[in-house]
Amino acid sequence: MSVGQLAARIGVRADTVRYYERAGLLPVPQRTSGEHRRYDQRDVDRLLFIRGAQRLGLRLAEIRELLVVREAGACACEPAESLLRRHVAEIDAEMARLAALRAELTGMLTQMPGPDCPDPVPGTWCPPDMPTPKGGECADGPVLREPVV
Repeated sequence: MSVGQLAARIGVRADTVRYYERAGLLPVPQRTSGEHRRYDQRDVDRLLFIRGAQRLGLRLAEIRELLVVREAGACACEPAESLLRRHVAEIDAEMARLAALRAELTGMLTQMPGPDCPDPVPGTWCPPDMPTPKGGECADGPVLREPVV
């Protein structure tokens, strides 16, 4: 099949197939006498594996490692398990970071006075009746600074 047919079958663009080839994820395909790429069912299977691994959040370098193991005829389960466990740990860390951010934002929201909010002291979130301590924070949030350009 042609690069366009392969791409359509997998649901990617032809440029993506050519990129995977350049990145070493797909072997160099056979070519016709007119230098057109030709792919077979093995390439379909390999692309499906690549796309599935990407959906799991694996990076191309990690997918390449799994493909090397897979091509050697060995079971890719052990290296895949290690990669997936590492990704689960990364997701857990990101979820913890987001939960802490959510708690901080929710805390700030609960301290806001609502529709009767007075104008803040310039450069802060602090209402005029609330002093700004040396650390630059008032009870309801940090001092706002101009962005560094």
